[in-house]
Amino acid sequence: MSVAIITGSAGLIGSEAAVFFAESRGLDIVGIDNDMRARFFGEEASTSASLGRLQQRLGKKYTHFPTDIRDQPAISKIFAKYGRDVSLVVHTAAQPSHDWAATDPTTDFTVNANGTAVVLEATWRAAPNAVFLFTSTNKVYGDTPNRLPLIELEKRWEIDPAHQYAGGIKEDMSIDATLHSLFGASKVAADILVQEYGRYFGMKTACFRGGCLTGPNHAGTALHGFLAYLMKCAATGQPYTVHGYQGKQVRDNIHSADLIAAFNAFFSAPRSGEVYNMGGGRDSNCSMMEAIELSEEITGRPMSSTYSNTNRIGDHIWWISSNDRFKGHYPEWKIRRTVPMILREIYEHNKERWEPAGKVRAGSAAVT
Repeated sequence: MSVAIITGSAGLIGSEAAVFFAESRGLDIVGIDNDMRARFFGEEASTSASLGRLQQRLGKKYTHFPTDIRDQPAISKIFAKYGRDVSLVVHTAAQPSHDWAATDPTTDFTVNANGTAVVLEATWRAAPNAVFLFTSTNKVYGDTPNRLPLIELEKRWEIDPAHQYAGGIKEDMSIDATLHSLFGASKVAADILVQEYGRYFGMKTACFRGGCLTGPNHAGTALHGFLAYLMKCAATGQPYTVHGYQGKQVRDNIHSADLIAAFNAFFSAPRSGEVYNMGGGRDSNCSMMEAIELSEEITGRPMSSTYSNTNRIGDHIWWISSNDRFKGHYPEWKIRRTVPMILREIYEHNKERWEPAGKVRAGSAAVT
């Protein structure tokens, strides 16, 4: 028996990782998820329905534990139960919003940093040869990207084409002397821990510093889940607020399936203490203005949107990842889904559920 333990198993990345590694790699899945997302963002963001679908699809291949990752005795007991049968750990459980983090910094830090420490230590003690994959974030770089030489175009900000990061921001960008946001700080702590367990103990670990991770099953909310929440507003007529930078702020977006493919590549040929910027890169990115236009085109209706001059603290003006380091290690991997494809898929997957409701509620969205 070969086991994958997946934290945050009912979330977007966790659930898709569970399905992939069960069906494509034949692993038995042990999921850990206590639906804290509902506490963070409300019942509309609950992962309970996702968990139900996952249990129905995988059946006996899936075992669930509704355990808090901060509960060290309980987490250690789960890992000890499966021991050396654990070949893979995918750690996606987190508090994922830098806006929410400012409302409760202690919870944010204990979930993101302490929780990661608990899961890492349990892995090291029970299954030291397991591959450990961590969904980190580009927020570890703080607002350093805003110091790049940016050029304002009609619908987006762009970087000076002569700059070394013209193809995307690389892992050599400093994480020091910058405004991280409290969320960014907690994820920096977790990120460094994952690296250290790889380098110090020789564990096979990787930090995937993602930008906007998305897909049709993403339960996007105003504080987290840029494209999914935008498309939901476009489909239902719910007002959407753009915060700062003239709506020209740029994000790359990576489909969950492309990220899982990267996980699989690393699992197949693991390394120790690796760090990868991981996003849509130059293949899949958009500005807020461009995303709104695409959403209007797909839904066939104008969006109800407003603009606030106040940008969010520590928010990036321009972020496009360089995937070159990962591609250098795993040359067969590539981005297969672009922003228009992703938005279309989100809409087609959810339109029957969204459109009949048609209830308009005021909201604003973070581009995270």
